[in-house]
Amino acid sequence: MAAGAVRERRSPMRVRAARAILPVYTAFVVAYLFLPILVMAIFGFNDIKGRFNFTWQGFTLEHWLNVFNRYPALNDALRNSLLIALVATVVATILGTLVGLALTRYEFRGRGPINLLIFLPIATPEIVLGASLLALFVSLGIARDIVTILIAHIMFNISYVVVTVRARLAGFDRALEEAAMDLGADEWTTFRKVTFPLIFPGIMAAGLLAFALSIDDFVITQFTAGSTLTFPLWVYGASRIGVPPQVNVMGTMIFAIALVGILGWILLQRRELTATPAPSDR
Repeated sequence: MAAGAVRERRSPMRVRAARAILPVYTAFVVAYLFLPILVMAIFGFNDIKGRFNFTWQGFTLEHWLNVFNRYPALNDALRNSLLIALVATVVATILGTLVGLALTRYEFRGRGPINLLIFLPIATPEIVLGASLLALFVSLGIARDIVTILIAHIMFNISYVVVTVRARLAGFDRALEEAAMDLGADEWTTFRKVTFPLIFPGIMAAGLLAFALSIDDFVITQFTAGSTLTFPLWVYGASRIGVPPQVNVMGTMIFAIALVGILGWILLQRRELTATPAPSDR
């Protein structure tokens, strides 16, 4: 009986320990993912005495107060990256959404191969895409500049947008569109007032993903940039002689902007789930 009592006392402890494994594991993984970002944000306040920003030497707000005043070339590179990312996101999101709708809604000749080809830019290594685009532009005699970077970024972002939007459309209830048409709405009105609002969270997620991939891209941009500098290219060049703290400040700003967009998407998702009636209420 004593041994049985000991086992009974130990069982709840084992259950609690087993239940704690997953939260602790998750906490370690999250810390592992966000540790580099935390280090980047901290070293944006580093009061460096020399060229290198690799060791903590003191706290200062100077780099935040003068983030755009010390390196004009860095400002131009960041401006190029933001411009390319914004334009590539808008164009790729529009084209990718239309392709996703076509592949999900309609049957046509070649639909199967197109479904396969959509995944090729995602599965192909970036260095292969970059070299292929470089060969294409050189063979056509096209000078590499910001336009060729835009073409490249739109090209590889379309696939990600298509995959994201199709995942949203997979669970879409077509009966809602049919009900709108039964009530007299034409196809454009149905899309504008029914389809688009319902798939907008998926489109927003695709746009955020495209923006992050575009502003972060280095390999493909390196092959297609020519003499144009983007933020990743400038940082790579500066890393050989010392990355200034302003890079950490700008990186923290970009992360904060992306975080705001993700939080907006989460709030939009929660509002949609709250507004959706339960099956028993329908």
